[in-house]
Amino acid sequence: MSSTLDNPVWWALAGPQQALGTSTSLAARFDPEVAPFGAFSDAPTQSHWEDMARLVGSGGLVVPMEIPDARLRPPPGWTVMREIPCVQMLGYHLEQRSGASARPRSRRKDRANDDPVSLGDDDVDDMLELVALAQPGPFLSRTVEFGGYVGIRREGRLVAMAGERLRPPGFAEVSAVATHPDHRRQGLAEQLIRAVADSIMQRGEAPFLHASASNSNAIRLYESMGFTLRRTLSFVVIRFAGRALNPS
Repeated sequence: MSSTLDNPVWWALAGPQQALGTSTSLAARFDPEVAPFGAFSDAPTQSHWEDMARLVGSGGLVVPMEIPDARLRPPPGWTVMREIPCVQMLGYHLEQRSGASARPRSRRKDRANDDPVSLGDDDVDDMLELVALAQPGPFLSRTVEFGGYVGIRREGRLVAMAGERLRPPGFAEVSAVATHPDHRRQGLAEQLIRAVADSIMQRGEAPFLHASASNSNAIRLYESMGFTLRRTLSFVVIRFAGRALNPS
């Protein structure tokens, strides 16, 4: 079943998260206000690319993930803007914890009782402000619709958060791990990752995540928690600059 993670965007949009995007039998993408990601059903042929072009429209941008043994080579009409090397890590070895045992103590004694709070639509402005400072990756006006977001507030200000993103069958991705620069190295990221992962495991799903291959500090944290490397991959930012195709 873990082969689902070879193409998690496709399986998320073909199943549990289909309401958050649009798809054909060959291509799919999240609504652009939710996330920039898209996917193909398999190694893309010309027909796959034509379907994706219809979904994104002229000038549209999408970020597919490379799947094993199928390097993305867009045909004429598409422009590669950027490639982002990443690692995919799987949390089969995480210990499921609950209550106080799931909350590592902050290194600052006066912050030992920080408790995660649920985040939703009313918190989007604060979440966007934190993302602008912490730069955890794409987080847009409707990204909160993925659900499962929790955060830590201090004196009313959101200083750390994490949540869920992709949900291919049997799995859920831990994402949007962000800590305000003034509140780092206090165990907040680990505390929130564990809270999100516990919720995932309580549903009988397995947590996984993606991290930039160059973010060695984050990768070390994930490894210390029990995440293990599953594979390396790249997200490819591409734009369709060709003629608009009629939906079909």
